[in-house]
Amino acid sequence: METRAAKRKATSVNIHDVQDENSMKKQRVVLAEISNVPNFTEEPICVKNAMIKKVVASRKPLSSLESDFDDENKACGNATAKSTTNVKFSDPQNCEQIVNDICSYLCRMERENKRRPMLNYIERVQSEVTPHMRGILVDWLVEVTEEYKLLPDTLFLSISYIDRFLSLNRVSKPEFQLLGVSAMLIAAKYEEISPLHVEDCVLITDNNYHKSEVVKMEADILKSLFFEMGNPTAKTFLRRFAGIGCENNKAKKLQFECLCNYLAELSLLDYGCLKFLPSLVAASATFLARYIMWPKLHPWTSNLCKSTGYNVAELKECVLILHDLYMARRGRSFTAIREKYKQHKFKNVAHLPSPPQLPSSLFEEE
Repeated sequence: METRAAKRKATSVNIHDVQDENSMKKQRVVLAEISNVPNFTEEPICVKNAMIKKVVASRKPLSSLESDFDDENKACGNATAKSTTNVKFSDPQNCEQIVNDICSYLCRMERENKRRPMLNYIERVQSEVTPHMRGILVDWLVEVTEEYKLLPDTLFLSISYIDRFLSLNRVSKPEFQLLGVSAMLIAAKYEEISPLHVEDCVLITDNNYHKSEVVKMEADILKSLFFEMGNPTAKTFLRRFAGIGCENNKAKKLQFECLCNYLAELSLLDYGCLKFLPSLVAASATFLARYIMWPKLHPWTSNLCKSTGYNVAELKECVLILHDLYMARRGRSFTAIREKYKQHKFKNVAHLPSPPQLPSSLFEEE
């Protein structure tokens, strides 16, 4: 007879044998080690490293891929290769048909009534708000965007929300700044990666408003605009127009873009610019920037006319207003935008000289 201890020992041995056998059957494998090739034999690490180095050494830099692709197209004599020679592979985003479709869509969108403010809303709707008050608010919001390093698109979108809201709702003087900061809060949420918080908006106004007031005004704006928060602004069109207007002058490209942005932001100050479509403001800013930087060239080319859809006669009124703003004959008391573009990071474009009057020959077809 076996003792109890012997039985326990035999039982434990059998259990361990079963566990070892089961563990061998159910041993888990790391997913990275599983091969799709049957009967795969693992190679030594040194052999793997040697193979990796060989593959990396054989790779060509990305810059050489384009030339190789062009060489293959040149060597290929079939009709398919010939049809692709006109495509510019150096710029993967250069797809003229898609660009034209996008611009057409944006032009249709900017003309929709629900995305446009009433042209004379101060006279017809408001009783306490004046054009000068509006200019003060815009000037202050420019300072806010600079302080919090917000995108220009956020600024343009904020002003758009303000004008559209004022076209539908009467606002008192005490609520006017609240409207501005709440509109910027919504625009920041729409455009920014790291938007403003409600607490930031309260702090911006020196605690003149409570957090609940900002939230309520935000809700009022959203409901009044029927949550239609996406609409093209002058900045939207300016990205393309400025690139075309620069005409491959890479040495002056950044300065030219800064000057276009400066003129477009000046248009935000003037209540009279509301009658112009955003695309027309962007085209006029491009026109005037070309004249200021290259006065010996005609500021409007056939390429710009085709790309923007505007001829010089259509731009004349807006260009003259922008020039008055640039020369500080309009909005002289609003300094935030002017001081902003006197900085070196914006290429000091606010200091660029311009003739006091624009010759009438500029608005004649080339």
